[in-house]
Amino acid sequence: MTPPTHVSPGNLTPNRSAGLVRGLTLGSATAVVISDTIGTGIFLVTSDMARAVGSIQLVFAAWIVAGFIVLCGAFCYAELGAAFPKAGGSYVYLNEGLGPLWGYLFGWMSSVLERPVGIATLAAGFLRFAAFLFPAISTPLFTAHIGSYQFNFTVAQPLAALVVVAVTAVNYLSVKFGGGIQVFLTILKTGTILLIVIGGLFYSRYTPNDFPTGIVVVPTGFAVVGAVLTAMVPAMWAYNGFNDLGDLGEEIAEPGRNIPRAIVFGFLTVGTLYLLANVVYFRVLSFTTVAQSMHVASDVVQRLAGPHGAAALTLAMAISALGALHVVILTGARIPYAMARDGVFFRFAERVHPKFRTPSGSLLFLGGIGAALALTGTYEELYSLFVFAVWIFFALNAIALLRLRRKQPSLNRPYRAFGYPITTIIFLVVAVALTVNLWLVRPVRSTLGLVVIAAGIPLFYRWRKASST
Repeated sequence: MTPPTHVSPGNLTPNRSAGLVRGLTLGSATAVVISDTIGTGIFLVTSDMARAVGSIQLVFAAWIVAGFIVLCGAFCYAELGAAFPKAGGSYVYLNEGLGPLWGYLFGWMSSVLERPVGIATLAAGFLRFAAFLFPAISTPLFTAHIGSYQFNFTVAQPLAALVVVAVTAVNYLSVKFGGGIQVFLTILKTGTILLIVIGGLFYSRYTPNDFPTGIVVVPTGFAVVGAVLTAMVPAMWAYNGFNDLGDLGEEIAEPGRNIPRAIVFGFLTVGTLYLLANVVYFRVLSFTTVAQSMHVASDVVQRLAGPHGAAALTLAMAISALGALHVVILTGARIPYAMARDGVFFRFAERVHPKFRTPSGSLLFLGGIGAALALTGTYEELYSLFVFAVWIFFALNAIALLRLRRKQPSLNRPYRAFGYPITTIIFLVVAVALTVNLWLVRPVRSTLGLVVIAAGIPLFYRWRKASST
Protein backbone atom coordinates (compact mmCIF):
# COMPACT_ATOMS: atom_id res chain seq x y z
CA MET A 1 0.00 0.00 0.00
CA THR A 2 1.24 3.46 -0.85
CA PRO A 3 1.08 5.59 2.32
CA PRO A 4 -0.64 8.97 2.18
CA THR A 5 1.69 11.69 0.98
CA HIS A 6 1.98 14.74 3.23
CA VAL A 7 1.27 17.96 1.36
CA SER A 8 2.40 21.24 2.79
CA PRO A 9 -0.55 23.44 3.79
CA GLY A 10 0.87 26.19 1.65
CA ASN A 11 0.77 24.06 -1.46
CA LEU A 12 -2.17 25.37 -3.44
CA THR A 13 -1.41 23.53 -6.65
CA PRO A 14 -4.35 21.44 -7.85
CA ASN A 15 -3.81 17.71 -7.70
CA ARG A 16 -4.02 17.16 -11.44
CA SER A 17 -3.12 13.48 -11.24
CA ALA A 18 -6.10 12.81 -9.00
CA GLY A 19 -8.36 15.16 -10.90
CA LEU A 20 -9.32 17.28 -7.88
CA VAL A 21 -8.93 21.06 -7.75
CA ARG A 22 -8.88 23.61 -4.91
CA GLY A 23 -12.16 25.29 -5.77
CA LEU A 24 -13.63 25.99 -2.31
CA THR A 25 -13.03 29.43 -0.77
CA LEU A 26 -13.25 30.34 2.93
CA GLY A 27 -16.89 31.34 2.45
CA SER A 28 -17.77 28.07 0.75
CA ALA A 29 -15.83 26.05 3.33
CA THR A 30 -17.62 27.79 6.22
CA ALA A 31 -20.93 27.21 4.46
CA VAL A 32 -20.08 23.51 4.19
CA VAL A 33 -19.49 23.31 7.97
CA ILE A 34 -22.70 25.18 8.84
CA SER A 35 -24.82 23.41 6.24
CA ASP A 36 -23.44 20.00 7.16
CA THR A 37 -24.17 20.62 10.85
CA ILE A 38 -27.61 22.23 10.53
CA GLY A 39 -29.56 19.40 9.01
CA THR A 40 -32.59 17.95 10.74
CA GLY A 41 -31.38 17.63 14.32
CA ILE A 42 -32.10 21.07 15.76
CA PHE A 43 -35.64 20.97 14.38
CA LEU A 44 -36.47 17.54 15.81
CA VAL A 45 -34.27 16.11 18.58
CA THR A 46 -35.15 18.42 21.49
CA SER A 47 -38.23 16.26 22.06
CA ASP A 48 -36.06 13.13 22.33
CA MET A 49 -33.78 14.93 24.79
CA ALA A 50 -36.74 16.14 26.88
CA ARG A 51 -38.04 12.58 27.24
CA ALA A 52 -34.58 11.39 28.29
CA VAL A 53 -33.89 13.94 31.06
CA GLY A 54 -37.32 15.14 32.22
CA SER A 55 -36.57 18.83 32.80
CA ILE A 56 -35.80 22.00 30.88
CA GLN A 57 -32.65 22.59 32.91
CA LEU A 58 -31.20 19.20 32.02
CA VAL A 59 -32.09 19.63 28.35
CA PHE A 60 -30.04 22.83 28.27
CA ALA A 61 -27.29 21.15 30.28
CA ALA A 62 -27.08 18.43 27.61
CA TRP A 63 -26.96 20.99 24.77
CA ILE A 64 -24.30 23.13 26.50
CA VAL A 65 -22.09 20.25 27.62
CA ALA A 66 -22.33 18.62 24.20
CA GLY A 67 -21.50 21.94 22.53
CA PHE A 68 -18.43 22.50 24.71
CA ILE A 69 -17.17 18.98 24.03
CA VAL A 70 -17.69 19.34 20.29
CA LEU A 71 -15.88 22.71 20.38
CA CYS A 72 -12.92 20.91 21.96
CA GLY A 73 -13.14 18.44 19.09
CA ALA A 74 -13.36 21.27 16.56
CA PHE A 75 -10.01 22.62 17.82
CA CYS A 76 -8.54 19.13 17.40
CA TYR A 77 -9.83 18.68 13.85
CA ALA A 78 -8.79 22.21 12.88
CA GLU A 79 -5.15 21.41 13.71
CA LEU A 80 -5.21 18.06 11.92
CA GLY A 81 -6.99 19.49 8.88
CA ALA A 82 -4.50 22.36 8.51
CA ALA A 83 -1.52 20.02 8.88
CA PHE A 84 -2.84 17.38 6.45
CA PRO A 85 -5.02 19.05 3.76
CA LYS A 86 -5.70 15.87 1.81
CA ALA A 87 -8.82 14.14 0.53
CA GLY A 88 -10.17 11.74 3.13
CA GLY A 89 -9.84 13.75 6.35
CA SER A 90 -9.62 11.38 9.32
CA TYR A 91 -8.46 8.58 7.03
CA VAL A 92 -5.29 10.62 6.48
CA TYR A 93 -5.00 11.83 10.10
CA LEU A 94 -5.19 8.32 11.55
CA ASN A 95 -2.80 6.97 8.91
CA GLU A 96 -0.26 9.59 9.94
CA GLY A 97 -0.91 9.49 13.68
CA LEU A 98 -1.66 5.83 14.49
CA GLY A 99 -0.77 3.78 11.42
CA PRO A 100 -2.31 2.49 8.17
CA LEU A 101 -4.69 -0.04 9.79
CA TRP A 102 -6.38 2.62 11.94
CA GLY A 103 -6.75 5.00 9.03
CA TYR A 104 -8.20 2.19 6.96
CA LEU A 105 -10.68 1.17 9.68
CA PHE A 106 -11.97 4.73 9.84
CA GLY A 107 -12.33 4.82 6.07
CA TRP A 108 -14.04 1.45 6.01
CA MET A 109 -16.42 2.43 8.82
CA SER A 110 -17.18 5.74 7.16
CA SER A 111 -17.74 4.21 3.73
CA VAL A 112 -19.98 1.29 4.69
CA LEU A 113 -21.56 2.52 7.94
CA GLU A 114 -21.20 6.13 9.11
CA ARG A 115 -21.81 8.05 5.88
CA PRO A 116 -24.48 5.72 4.48
CA VAL A 117 -26.30 5.82 7.85
CA GLY A 118 -25.93 9.61 7.94
CA ILE A 119 -27.30 9.84 4.41
CA ALA A 120 -30.27 7.61 5.25
CA THR A 121 -30.95 9.48 8.50
CA LEU A 122 -31.03 12.86 6.79
CA ALA A 123 -33.29 11.50 4.08
CA ALA A 124 -35.59 10.09 6.78
CA GLY A 125 -35.55 13.47 8.52
CA PHE A 126 -36.45 15.21 5.27
CA LEU A 127 -39.46 12.93 4.84
CA ARG A 128 -40.43 13.53 8.46
CA PHE A 129 -40.75 17.23 7.63
CA ALA A 130 -42.60 16.36 4.44
CA ALA A 131 -45.05 14.27 6.49
CA PHE A 132 -45.95 17.38 8.48
CA LEU A 133 -47.05 18.98 5.21
CA PHE A 134 -48.47 15.82 3.65
CA PRO A 135 -49.53 13.37 6.40
CA ALA A 136 -50.22 10.62 3.87
CA ILE A 137 -46.44 10.16 3.54
CA SER A 138 -46.34 8.48 6.97
CA THR A 139 -49.07 5.99 6.03
CA PRO A 140 -47.92 2.41 6.82
CA LEU A 141 -47.80 0.09 3.84
CA PHE A 142 -47.19 -3.07 5.86
CA THR A 143 -45.80 -4.28 9.18
CA ALA A 144 -43.48 -7.24 9.67
CA HIS A 145 -42.14 -8.93 12.80
CA ILE A 146 -38.56 -10.20 13.00
CA GLY A 147 -38.29 -11.87 16.40
CA SER A 148 -39.29 -9.24 18.95
CA TYR A 149 -38.58 -6.40 16.50
CA GLN A 150 -41.47 -4.78 14.66
CA PHE A 151 -40.57 -3.41 11.22
CA ASN A 152 -42.91 -0.73 9.87
CA PHE A 153 -42.67 0.08 6.18
CA THR A 154 -44.27 3.39 5.19
CA VAL A 155 -44.58 5.49 2.04
CA ALA A 156 -41.77 7.68 3.40
CA GLN A 157 -39.09 5.00 3.11
CA PRO A 158 -39.07 4.48 -0.69
CA LEU A 159 -39.42 8.25 -1.10
CA ALA A 160 -36.35 8.73 1.12
CA ALA A 161 -34.39 6.34 -1.10
CA LEU A 162 -35.38 8.37 -4.18
CA VAL A 163 -34.24 11.57 -2.46
CA VAL A 164 -30.82 10.01 -1.82
CA VAL A 165 -30.52 9.05 -5.49
CA ALA A 166 -31.45 12.58 -6.61
CA VAL A 167 -28.98 14.34 -4.27
CA THR A 168 -26.21 11.93 -5.29
CA ALA A 169 -26.86 12.91 -8.90
CA VAL A 170 -26.50 16.61 -8.02
CA ASN A 171 -23.15 15.88 -6.32
CA TYR A 172 -22.02 14.18 -9.50
CA LEU A 173 -21.96 17.50 -11.37
CA SER A 174 -19.23 19.70 -9.85
CA VAL A 175 -17.52 20.57 -6.55
CA LYS A 176 -17.77 24.30 -7.36
CA PHE A 177 -21.44 23.90 -8.14
CA GLY A 178 -21.85 22.07 -4.83
CA GLY A 179 -20.03 24.85 -2.97
CA GLY A 180 -22.36 27.44 -4.46
CA ILE A 181 -25.38 25.37 -3.40
CA GLN A 182 -24.07 25.26 0.16
CA VAL A 183 -23.70 29.05 0.39
CA PHE A 184 -27.34 29.48 -0.68
CA LEU A 185 -28.65 26.73 1.59
CA THR A 186 -26.62 28.01 4.55
CA ILE A 187 -28.31 31.41 4.22
CA LEU A 188 -31.68 29.65 4.09
CA LYS A 189 -30.93 27.48 7.13
CA THR A 190 -29.63 30.25 9.35
CA GLY A 191 -32.49 32.48 8.22
CA THR A 192 -35.02 29.77 9.14
CA ILE A 193 -33.65 29.43 12.68
CA LEU A 194 -33.41 33.21 13.11
CA LEU A 195 -37.06 33.60 12.06
CA ILE A 196 -38.08 31.05 14.69
CA VAL A 197 -35.93 32.79 17.32
CA ILE A 198 -37.18 36.31 16.54
CA GLY A 199 -40.81 35.19 16.44
CA GLY A 200 -40.44 33.30 19.70
CA LEU A 201 -38.78 36.14 21.57
CA PHE A 202 -41.72 38.42 20.75
CA TYR A 203 -44.26 35.77 21.72
CA SER A 204 -45.96 37.03 24.87
CA ARG A 205 -47.54 33.83 26.11
CA TYR A 206 -45.45 31.66 28.42
CA THR A 207 -46.56 28.12 29.16
CA PRO A 208 -45.34 26.66 32.47
CA ASN A 209 -43.20 23.54 32.82
CA ASP A 210 -45.98 21.11 33.68
CA PHE A 211 -46.26 17.49 32.73
CA PRO A 212 -48.45 14.63 33.93
CA THR A 213 -46.99 11.65 35.75
CA GLY A 214 -46.08 8.87 33.38
CA ILE A 215 -45.31 11.09 30.39
CA VAL A 216 -41.82 12.11 31.53
CA VAL A 217 -39.72 10.67 34.37
CA VAL A 218 -37.27 13.03 36.05
CA PRO A 219 -34.07 11.15 37.01
CA THR A 220 -32.54 11.55 40.44
CA GLY A 221 -29.14 10.91 41.98
CA PHE A 222 -26.50 9.25 39.80
CA ALA A 223 -29.18 8.47 37.19
CA VAL A 224 -28.98 12.14 36.17
CA VAL A 225 -25.52 11.52 34.67
CA GLY A 226 -26.75 8.62 32.57
CA ALA A 227 -29.82 10.58 31.48
CA VAL A 228 -27.72 13.57 30.37
CA LEU A 229 -25.34 11.25 28.49
CA THR A 230 -28.33 9.66 26.78
CA ALA A 231 -29.72 13.09 25.87
CA MET A 232 -26.33 14.04 24.49
CA VAL A 233 -26.64 11.34 21.80
CA PRO A 234 -29.26 13.26 19.76
CA ALA A 235 -27.46 16.52 20.61
CA MET A 236 -24.24 15.10 19.18
CA TRP A 237 -26.15 14.09 16.06
CA ALA A 238 -27.39 17.67 15.74
CA TYR A 239 -23.85 19.04 16.23
CA ASN A 240 -22.21 16.53 13.90
CA GLY A 241 -20.59 18.05 10.82
CA PHE A 242 -17.72 20.10 12.27
CA ASN A 243 -15.37 17.22 11.46
CA ASP A 244 -16.32 16.66 7.82
CA LEU A 245 -14.61 19.63 6.21
CA GLY A 246 -11.24 17.85 6.36
CA ASP A 247 -12.56 15.31 3.87
CA LEU A 248 -12.44 18.11 1.29
CA GLY A 249 -8.94 19.20 2.32
CA GLU A 250 -7.60 18.63 -1.18
CA GLU A 251 -10.21 20.96 -2.68
CA ILE A 252 -10.00 23.96 -0.30
CA ALA A 253 -8.00 27.03 -1.29
CA GLU A 254 -5.31 28.04 1.24
CA PRO A 255 -6.16 25.10 3.51
CA GLY A 256 -3.70 25.99 6.28
CA ARG A 257 -5.62 29.21 6.90
CA ASN A 258 -9.13 28.42 5.72
CA ILE A 259 -9.75 24.99 7.27
CA PRO A 260 -9.29 26.08 10.93
CA ARG A 261 -11.24 29.31 10.42
CA ALA A 262 -14.12 27.58 8.69
CA ILE A 263 -14.38 24.81 11.31
CA VAL A 264 -14.24 27.03 14.41
CA PHE A 265 -16.33 29.94 13.09
CA GLY A 266 -18.87 27.58 11.54
CA PHE A 267 -19.35 25.62 14.75
CA LEU A 268 -19.62 28.71 16.98
CA THR A 269 -22.32 30.06 14.67
CA VAL A 270 -24.24 26.80 14.83
CA GLY A 271 -23.94 26.46 18.62
CA THR A 272 -25.31 29.96 19.19
CA LEU A 273 -28.27 29.36 16.88
CA TYR A 274 -29.07 26.04 18.57
CA LEU A 275 -29.23 27.50 22.07
CA LEU A 276 -31.42 30.38 20.92
CA ALA A 277 -33.77 27.99 19.15
CA ASN A 278 -34.18 25.89 22.30
CA VAL A 279 -34.95 28.99 24.35
CA VAL A 280 -37.83 29.66 21.98
CA TYR A 281 -39.07 26.05 21.99
CA PHE A 282 -39.59 26.09 25.76
CA ARG A 283 -40.87 29.65 25.78
CA VAL A 284 -43.64 28.90 23.30
CA LEU A 285 -44.53 25.27 24.19
CA SER A 286 -44.97 23.49 27.50
CA PHE A 287 -42.43 20.87 28.45
CA THR A 288 -45.02 18.14 27.91
CA THR A 289 -45.78 19.38 24.41
CA VAL A 290 -42.10 19.48 23.51
CA ALA A 291 -41.51 15.97 24.88
CA GLN A 292 -44.44 14.53 22.93
CA SER A 293 -43.89 16.44 19.68
CA MET A 294 -42.77 14.72 16.50
CA HIS A 295 -42.09 18.09 14.80
CA VAL A 296 -41.10 20.43 17.62
CA ALA A 297 -39.91 23.36 15.48
CA SER A 298 -42.96 23.12 13.21
CA ASP A 299 -45.26 23.02 16.24
CA VAL A 300 -43.58 26.17 17.58
CA VAL A 301 -44.05 28.00 14.29
CA GLN A 302 -47.67 26.85 14.09
CA ARG A 303 -48.27 28.42 17.51
CA LEU A 304 -46.50 31.62 16.39
CA ALA A 305 -47.79 32.06 12.86
CA GLY A 306 -50.63 29.61 12.36
CA PRO A 307 -50.87 26.66 9.96
CA HIS A 308 -49.68 28.59 6.89
CA GLY A 309 -46.61 29.92 8.69
CA ALA A 310 -45.81 26.46 10.02
CA ALA A 311 -46.11 25.01 6.51
CA ALA A 312 -43.75 27.64 5.06
CA LEU A 313 -41.13 27.18 7.78
CA THR A 314 -41.40 23.40 7.61
CA LEU A 315 -40.71 23.62 3.89
CA ALA A 316 -37.58 25.64 4.69
CA MET A 317 -36.53 23.01 7.25
CA ALA A 318 -37.02 20.28 4.67
CA ILE A 319 -34.76 22.16 2.26
CA SER A 320 -32.27 22.49 5.13
CA ALA A 321 -32.27 18.71 5.50
CA LEU A 322 -31.60 18.39 1.76
CA GLY A 323 -28.66 20.76 2.11
CA ALA A 324 -27.14 18.67 4.89
CA LEU A 325 -27.73 15.52 2.86
CA HIS A 326 -25.95 17.15 -0.08
CA VAL A 327 -22.86 18.03 1.94
CA VAL A 328 -22.67 14.64 3.70
CA ILE A 329 -22.55 12.97 0.29
CA LEU A 330 -20.14 15.64 -0.99
CA THR A 331 -17.62 15.15 1.82
CA GLY A 332 -18.18 11.44 2.37
CA ALA A 333 -17.39 10.48 -1.21
CA ARG A 334 -13.80 11.69 -0.79
CA ILE A 335 -13.03 9.01 1.81
CA PRO A 336 -13.45 5.83 -0.29
CA TYR A 337 -11.86 7.79 -3.16
CA ALA A 338 -8.72 8.42 -1.05
CA MET A 339 -8.62 4.80 0.12
CA ALA A 340 -8.99 3.42 -3.39
CA ARG A 341 -6.19 5.73 -4.55
CA ASP A 342 -3.99 4.18 -1.84
CA GLY A 343 -4.96 0.66 -2.93
CA VAL A 344 -7.04 -0.33 0.14
CA PHE A 345 -10.57 -0.14 -1.23
CA PHE A 346 -12.57 -1.23 -4.25
CA ARG A 347 -10.75 0.11 -7.30
CA PHE A 348 -13.85 1.60 -8.93
CA ALA A 349 -14.02 4.15 -6.08
CA GLU A 350 -10.88 5.79 -7.49
CA ARG A 351 -12.65 6.87 -10.68
CA VAL A 352 -12.91 10.61 -11.32
CA HIS A 353 -15.40 11.85 -13.90
CA PRO A 354 -13.35 13.27 -16.81
CA LYS A 355 -15.70 16.23 -17.32
CA PHE A 356 -17.13 17.05 -13.89
CA ARG A 357 -13.90 16.23 -11.96
CA THR A 358 -15.85 14.54 -9.17
CA PRO A 359 -15.18 11.09 -7.62
CA SER A 360 -17.91 9.39 -9.60
CA GLY A 361 -17.23 5.81 -8.50
CA SER A 362 -17.23 6.74 -4.82
CA LEU A 363 -20.40 8.81 -5.17
CA LEU A 364 -22.27 5.90 -6.75
CA PHE A 365 -21.05 3.57 -4.00
CA LEU A 366 -22.18 5.80 -1.12
CA GLY A 367 -25.44 6.79 -2.78
CA GLY A 368 -26.34 3.16 -3.41
CA ILE A 369 -25.77 2.03 0.19
CA GLY A 370 -27.46 5.15 1.58
CA ALA A 371 -30.56 4.58 -0.57
CA ALA A 372 -30.73 0.95 0.57
CA LEU A 373 -30.49 1.96 4.26
CA ALA A 374 -33.20 4.59 3.78
CA LEU A 375 -35.58 1.71 3.12
CA THR A 376 -34.84 -0.05 6.41
CA GLY A 377 -35.00 2.09 9.54
CA THR A 378 -36.56 4.95 11.45
CA TYR A 379 -35.02 8.34 12.20
CA GLU A 380 -34.19 7.70 15.87
CA GLU A 381 -32.81 4.21 15.29
CA LEU A 382 -30.55 5.38 12.49
CA TYR A 383 -28.93 8.33 14.26
CA SER A 384 -28.21 6.20 17.37
CA LEU A 385 -26.18 3.82 15.21
CA PHE A 386 -24.52 6.78 13.48
CA VAL A 387 -23.40 8.47 16.72
CA PHE A 388 -21.97 5.25 18.16
CA ALA A 389 -19.89 4.54 15.06
CA VAL A 390 -18.52 8.05 14.61
CA TRP A 391 -17.58 8.71 18.24
CA ILE A 392 -15.30 5.68 18.39
CA PHE A 393 -13.16 7.38 15.77
CA PHE A 394 -13.48 10.83 17.33
CA ALA A 395 -11.61 9.33 20.29
CA LEU A 396 -8.98 7.81 17.99
CA ASN A 397 -8.45 11.16 16.23
CA ALA A 398 -7.80 12.81 19.59
CA ILE A 399 -5.24 10.09 20.36
CA ALA A 400 -3.66 10.66 16.92
CA LEU A 401 -3.26 14.38 17.65
CA LEU A 402 -1.62 13.67 21.03
CA ARG A 403 0.72 11.16 19.43
CA LEU A 404 1.64 13.42 16.50
CA ARG A 405 2.53 16.25 18.89
CA ARG A 406 4.94 13.92 20.68
CA LYS A 407 6.40 12.03 17.69
CA GLN A 408 6.51 14.85 15.12
CA PRO A 409 7.12 18.10 17.05
CA SER A 410 8.60 19.77 13.97
CA LEU A 411 5.59 19.05 11.72
CA ASN A 412 4.36 22.17 9.95
CA ARG A 413 1.23 23.16 11.89
CA PRO A 414 -0.39 26.36 10.53
CA TYR A 415 -2.90 26.10 13.39
CA ARG A 416 -2.43 24.63 16.88
CA ALA A 417 -5.44 23.42 18.87
CA PHE A 418 -6.60 26.02 21.40
CA GLY A 419 -6.15 24.84 25.00
CA TYR A 420 -4.01 21.84 24.05
CA PRO A 421 -3.64 19.31 25.68
CA ILE A 422 -6.58 19.95 28.05
CA THR A 423 -9.22 20.45 25.33
CA THR A 424 -7.96 17.41 23.41
CA ILE A 425 -8.05 15.19 26.53
CA ILE A 426 -11.57 16.39 27.42
CA PHE A 427 -12.73 15.49 23.93
CA LEU A 428 -11.06 12.08 24.19
CA VAL A 429 -12.48 11.18 27.62
CA VAL A 430 -16.04 12.21 26.75
CA ALA A 431 -15.90 10.43 23.38
CA VAL A 432 -15.02 7.20 25.19
CA ALA A 433 -17.71 7.76 27.87
CA LEU A 434 -20.40 8.53 25.29
CA THR A 435 -19.50 5.47 23.24
CA VAL A 436 -19.62 3.15 26.27
CA ASN A 437 -22.92 4.64 27.48
CA LEU A 438 -24.52 4.23 24.06
CA TRP A 439 -23.37 0.62 23.91
CA LEU A 440 -24.98 -0.02 27.31
CA VAL A 441 -28.23 1.66 26.23
CA ARG A 442 -28.37 0.09 22.74
CA PRO A 443 -26.16 -3.04 22.91
CA VAL A 444 -27.58 -4.80 19.82
CA ARG A 445 -27.15 -1.92 17.36
CA SER A 446 -23.80 -0.92 18.89
CA THR A 447 -22.45 -4.46 18.68
CA LEU A 448 -23.63 -4.61 15.08
CA GLY A 449 -21.57 -1.47 14.41
CA LEU A 450 -18.47 -3.09 15.94
CA VAL A 451 -18.98 -6.22 13.84
CA VAL A 452 -19.21 -4.15 10.65
CA ILE A 453 -16.00 -2.29 11.54
CA ALA A 454 -14.11 -5.49 12.39
CA ALA A 455 -15.31 -7.15 9.16
CA GLY A 456 -13.09 -4.76 7.22
CA ILE A 457 -9.82 -6.01 8.78
CA PRO A 458 -9.30 -9.08 6.53
CA LEU A 459 -10.10 -6.94 3.48
CA PHE A 460 -7.41 -4.47 4.54
CA TYR A 461 -4.70 -7.16 4.50
CA ARG A 462 -6.02 -8.58 1.24
CA TRP A 463 -5.97 -5.20 -0.51
CA ARG A 464 -2.62 -4.29 1.01
CA LYS A 465 -1.10 -7.54 -0.21
CA ALA A 466 -2.57 -7.05 -3.68
CA SER A 467 -1.26 -3.48 -3.96
CA SER A 468 2.29 -4.55 -2.98
CA THR A 469 2.54 -7.22 -5.69
